[in-house]
Amino acid sequence: MCLIVLSIGQHPEYPFILAANRDEFHARPTQDAHWWPDKPDVLGGRDLQAGGTWLAVHRDSRFATVTNFRDARPGSPEYRSRGELVTGFVDGTLSPREYLESIDERAYAGFNLIVGTATEVLYLSNREDGSRALGPGTYGLSNALLDGPWDKVARSKRKLQELLADGDISEATLIHLMSDRNKGPMAEVERGRLDVETAHAITAPFIVTPGYGTRCTSVFLANNAGEWCFTERRFSPDGEVTGESRFSLF
Repeated sequence: MCLIVLSIGQHPEYPFILAANRDEFHARPTQDAHWWPDKPDVLGGRDLQAGGTWLAVHRDSRFATVTNFRDARPGSPEYRSRGELVTGFVDGTLSPREYLESIDERAYAGFNLIVGTATEVLYLSNREDGSRALGPGTYGLSNALLDGPWDKVARSKRKLQELLADGDISEATLIHLMSDRNKGPMAEVERGRLDVETAHAITAPFIVTPGYGTRCTSVFLANNAGEWCFTERRFSPDGEVTGESRFSLF
């Protein structure tokens, strides 16, 4: 139940703003955000179970982020890791459109992928036909299609728009935006294999449950000069801060 909000061309200083919560099982082994020794121009956290990542940036400001798509289609051990989709773009040389056109969508379980540069941002899901170019605007993404109707997506987009209107954009205000632990309406609860309490808990932008929840919040800001900063704040299963890392390229 990851959550991403982003703004393109809506702020006089920061033409690109991204804030994201990574929601995952707390037992899944993960590396904190760092410059990768094997790919020294790439920065991001790493999933040590499948080897990919959920969000990464390159020194030249190329970035990519991915979420799973929640649906009833069966999984397959033959599917490739969706985290590879992020690494493949940030560590490559293809344009966003060229890269999305090169993806074999059938090789992966359901995904939502956003890739971009300072001048071009695109979105692709293998649960709809074709990619979308993302022009100036504010967007929200979780585990349905881009700008889906879930309360957590609409609420977080609205809060980002309010920050933009007030000119109150900073790493601190964006991390605070993503810390919203208020649950969505009961009408959105899909029990499936989950008990009601857990199913309701994951409707919040920031999820806190003993086994699964928001592992980290990341903020990526790029300014008009092409300079960027990246902040990752990490959390324990009870939602307490366990660490924070900040990187910048000027």
